[in-house]
Amino acid sequence: MSATGADAPATLLSETQQRAFDEAPGFMPVDEAAALHTVATEYLSAPDAVGFGVEIGTYCGKSTVWLGAAAAPLGALVVTIDHHRGSEEHQPGWEYHDTDLVDPHTGTLDTSARFRRTMFDAGLEQTVIGMLTASTTAAQVWGKPADFVFIDGGHSSEAAQADLAAWAPWVRPGGALLIHDVFPDPADGGRPPFEIYEKALASGEFTEVGAHGSLRVLQRVRPAA
Repeated sequence: MSATGADAPATLLSETQQRAFDEAPGFMPVDEAAALHTVATEYLSAPDAVGFGVEIGTYCGKSTVWLGAAAAPLGALVVTIDHHRGSEEHQPGWEYHDTDLVDPHTGTLDTSARFRRTMFDAGLEQTVIGMLTASTTAAQVWGKPADFVFIDGGHSSEAAQADLAAWAPWVRPGGALLIHDVFPDPADGGRPPFEIYEKALASGEFTEVGAHGSLRVLQRVRPAA
């Protein structure tokens, strides 16, 4: 599912950002990444924007390049949260396990250094703030609304439901909740992202305003005047 920087729209990423995106391990298709950039730009530049967005699930920073590229020209910030031990599919014996990302000291996956390299290569270290912890732990010390929350973390039912419960409430009124890997057809992908997408819509707090491949964009309903 990986796409190359050469395929990226030249007007969205700089040459160094394209190269960093291309070289980072990850699974973000370029058309969805470009849509992510466009949506982030829209909500970070809105008249009532607070100036930062949140990403749940960093891995090696492939999608973070696009979020940071959107934020940097606006003077906005992106907070990206990950424990950097990998999701279920990244563990030994699973399809997306990458032995190059195993820390020889602990014997476990550790993508934090590779994420930092991606941000360095993309020139986004002053724009992107990495939080090295589980998303639900980070939520316990959170304290302000965000222009958008992008959920792309663990894809088990427990992890996806926990991310939605912990972070959807922090989307500001008129802000965006973005959910990745939403597949209405079970044959195309796992169910948990689709289930939290349906749950967010059923809450009445969000309405769908965009769909780009497996990326869904929901907007938080503004309170009645």
